Amino acid sequence: MQNIKQQVQTAICELLDIARLRRGDVFVVGCSSSEVVGKRIGKGSSAEAAEAILSGILPILQEEGIYLAAQCCEHLNRALIVERECAERYGWDVVSVLPQPHAGGSFATAVYASMKDPVAVEHIRAHAGMDIGGTLIGMHLRDVAVPVRLSVDHIGEAILLCARTRPKFIGGARACYSADEIR
Repeated sequence: MQNIKQQVQTAICELLDIARLRRGDVFVVGCSSSEVVGKRIGKGSSAEAAEAILSGILPILQEEGIYLAAQCCEHLNRALIVERECAERYGWDVVSVLPQPHAGGSFATAVYASMKDPVAVEHIRAHAGMDIGGTLIGMHLRDVAVPVRLSVDHIGEAILLCARTRPKFIGGARACYSADEIR
C-alpha cells in the first residue's frame, strides 16, 4: 500500500505542475480499487487501496486549496462526492445518496468518510482529473480536455490516465491567444 501511495503522490504532483490549477479549482478522481489490486473493475473492491490513494492525494490538494471530486461507480450513475462548500461555490445541485463499497466504490466511500461536510452531486465541470483503472471521468471535465502523460502510468496494477482542461479557442484566424493556454 505504501508503493500505491507513493505512485499517486508522484502522479498528482506532476499533474498539478503541468495543469497549473488555482485555489478553488476542482480536481476529479475516478478510481477502481479493484483494478489497483489487479482484479477486474467492480470485482474486487479494496478499502485498503482506496485509503492509500486518498492519503496520497487529499493532503496535496488541500495544501493547494483545490477541491477533490470523487467519482462514484456506475451503480450511482457516476455521481460525485464533494465538499458542500464546493457544490455551493459552483452552484451544483445536491442529490441524496451515500456511497458504499459496492454501490459507489471504495474510493468514493473513503472520500465521503474523510470530508468535513460531504455531499453527492450529479454533474460537474472539473479543471483536471485522474482516471485510475478505466473509470471514464471525461463526462466530468470541462469541454476541452487535454491528455497529460506523466512518468507514472500505473497506480498499483491499474492504468492511469490524466487530463487537464483549457478554455475553448474562439475567434478564428485573426484571434490572439494567451501563451499559457496554448501549451
